[in-house]
This record gives sequence, structure tokens and C-alpha cells, in this order.
Amino acid sequence: MNMKSFKKVGLVLGAALLVPGMANAGDFVVSGKADFVSDYIWRGLDQNSGFSIQPSLTLSYKGLSLNAWGSQTLSKWGVNDNGGGAKEFDINLSYAIKGFSVTVSDYWWSGTDMPYGYYEDAHYFEGTLAYNFGEAFDKFALNISWSTMFAGGDKFVLGEDPTDNNKFSTYVNLSYPVSLPADITLTPALGFTPWKGMYNDKAGVTDVSIKASKDIQVTDKFAIPVFVQALVAPVHDRTYLLAGFSLGF
Repeated sequence: MNMKSFKKVGLVLGAALLVPGMANAGDFVVSGKADFVSDYIWRGLDQNSGFSIQPSLTLSYKGLSLNAWGSQTLSKWGVNDNGGGAKEFDINLSYAIKGFSVTVSDYWWSGTDMPYGYYEDAHYFEGTLAYNFGEAFDKFALNISWSTMFAGGDKFVLGEDPTDNNKFSTYVNLSYPVSLPADITLTPALGFTPWKGMYNDKAGVTDVSIKASKDIQVTDKFAIPVFVQALVAPVHDRTYLLAGFSLGF
């Protein structure tokens, strides 16, 4: 990793170290979890990871949160385009208030055999605006988000576009959780891209899914969240049946 890369990562870590000094004990929250998933499908795109572990660490201060999220294949079938194992490391900075949230993300998914520090090509920077209607309307739990890549590796391949400009790949998602008997939550969701980008060569529906989730109570103080999800990726003509569980604090 070069000096420029060290500085960027250092700024993020420095911000994380400053948060505890600003916060009261009741305002500052540290949380972590690990999701174990049968496969990793992101916005209708198969990440070729197979069975994977996806850990995350979140530092929160009131409405501000800094999150590190990763995915690592645990399967011999999890091989990415570079020939190495599938691996991802993302950094997300978010602020939420009254149902609204804004997030800036740095995605890196080059894999186990590739270096981390090539920010112009290997990292994808994205801004997301989201709103949870359930915060204002108790009986209308719709969640909607709009995410657009604005810098980094999200570019037209030279030859496809003579200017080699950013694609501004955009993904829109709508989901609606429904509470069912036996403490089961059923969440239908729809994702689409409004124009040409990394998700498709034109506007289209990227993913349609329905997910059933439930906390399995192990003891009075410990439960394991589990889920089963059926997902269709229309623009890629693919279908998936996924399952997973989480451990966290």
C-alpha cells in the first residue's frame, strides 16, 4: 500500500479513535456481528463467493455511525475474476435522523490475491439516500433507497466510451417488512437500475426477492437470527435460494 493509501485509511481510523473521546458512555455504542450465508448475491449480481462469512464492526454516536463490513468465502468454489478467493472490505459512514439516512461508502471487492491500495480503479465510491416511512407512519413500513456510484472504478471501459467517464451506476431498492405470527418477518423487495451501468447495459429490474426471517431463541438472553430468501435476478436470468444466520453483540 502506498503513502497516499495509508493516509486515506489513517483518516478513517483517526475518526474512529476520536469518537469515544467526544461521546458519553450512553451515546457511544460499539456493535459487531458475523453473518454466515449460503451464497452472496448483491443487487442481483452473483459475487461467486459460495458459502461465506460476512463480519461487520460498527461505531455509533447518536445518529452518526462508522461501519466496516467484509465478506470472505469459506468455500473452494468461491473464486473471483482474478483467480483468487472472493474477498470484500467496505467502509461506510452514515448519518440518520427521523427516518432519513445518508451514507457514503467505499467498496473494495478485488479478492484475496489483489492489493487494497489502488483507489482510482479498485475502489468504488457511492452515495446513498434512504427513507424509512415507518418512522412517521406506524402502519406503512416501506423502506426506499437510492444509491449512485460517483468515483473510483465505476467507469466505462475504454473503447465503449471515448471519454472514459464515470458510469454513475445507480441502484434503487424498495422493501416492505410484514410481521407474521410466530414472530416471523416476511420482507418482499424490489431492486432496479434506471440507466446503463455496472448492473445492466440498460434500465431494468435487477432483483426481486422475498425473505423470511426469525430470531431463534436459545436462552432467555441469547437468540440467533436466521433467514431464508428466494431471489430472482431478471436482467441476468438467474434464480437463487439463500439461507443464513447471524451471531453478534
